[in-house]
Amino acid sequence: MMADAEDRLIRLEETVAYQAKTIEELSDQLAEQWKVVEQVRAKLDRLTERFLNLEEQTHEAVPITKPPHY
Repeated sequence: MMADAEDRLIRLEETVAYQAKTIEELSDQLAEQWKVVEQVRAKLDRLTERFLNLEEQTHEAVPITKPPHY
C-alpha cells in the first residue's frame, strides 16, 4: 500500500516537472513570437508612411485635366 502511494507521488512529481518545463518552453516561444510581431508592426508602419508620402506626391504631380475624348 505504501509503495503504491510512493509510486503515485513520484508520477505526480514527474508530471508537474514535465508541465513546468512545457510551460517555460511555451513562454519562451511566445516571447520570440512577440518580437516578430513587433518587427512586422514596425515595418508595416514604415511602409504605410512611405505609401502615404508617395500618394501625396502623386496627387501634387498629376494635373487635373479633361481626357482628350471630351
